[in-house]
Amino acid sequence: MSTAKFLPVYYWLKINHKCLLCDELAEQSLPLCAPCETDLPWLAGQCAVCALPLPTQGLTCGACMRQLPAFSRVEAPWHYAFPIDTLITRFKHQARWPLGRLLAELLARHLRHAYAEGLPRPHRILPVPLARSRQRQRGFNQAAMLSNWLGRELHLPVDEHLLLRARDTAAQQGLDARARQRNLRQAFALSASAAAVIANQHLALVDDVLTTGATAQALAHLLRQAGAARVDVYCLARTPKPGV
Repeated sequence: MSTAKFLPVYYWLKINHKCLLCDELAEQSLPLCAPCETDLPWLAGQCAVCALPLPTQGLTCGACMRQLPAFSRVEAPWHYAFPIDTLITRFKHQARWPLGRLLAELLARHLRHAYAEGLPRPHRILPVPLARSRQRQRGFNQAAMLSNWLGRELHLPVDEHLLLRARDTAAQQGLDARARQRNLRQAFALSASAAAVIANQHLALVDDVLTTGATAQALAHLLRQAGAARVDVYCLARTPKPGV
């Protein structure tokens, strides 16, 4: 049979997305070309617990050595650096949802690889709840959108209602680690049905960026107190230690 008969099928299957970063043809199933994907600030050396950027793999940062956090592991593909920082900002503050969907699909690819390497799969995904005032202003919770995209890609259930924002707090941006911890005191709560649902469960919190880890720590501590067996954190990017 001649190969010419297969050409129409080949062209029908070929996906000609344009890259969302450079506007060139992506030539793959995601709207991101190979050169732009390679140039993303991939996180290599990192803390084995909190994913803080470190010089090499397999190390644990000083803070986690002094006191292990309530969460077991952070999974993040990237440093919070250009262009990831710009993409997250446009998704979160300018409602550029295609950028968020692209980042979620790349995070799902990263997690599938981590599962293949031995990372336990969680029973369910929980988005970090957003303060009501900021959700009204923004119109959506970026963590919930990321969670739902991840859930579909990874075939994991998502529950947006177990974690509640008990009170609005000041924005975390610009606060140091201690101020962030104070800012989050009694900021979160569990729904009335949460205890029965999360007992002995492995849960994964989802957010866009992990900075000091104060939000993840507060939520993981709350979940562990309520009986969760393990809490991991999935995010798009991890910031370096301040001053580095």
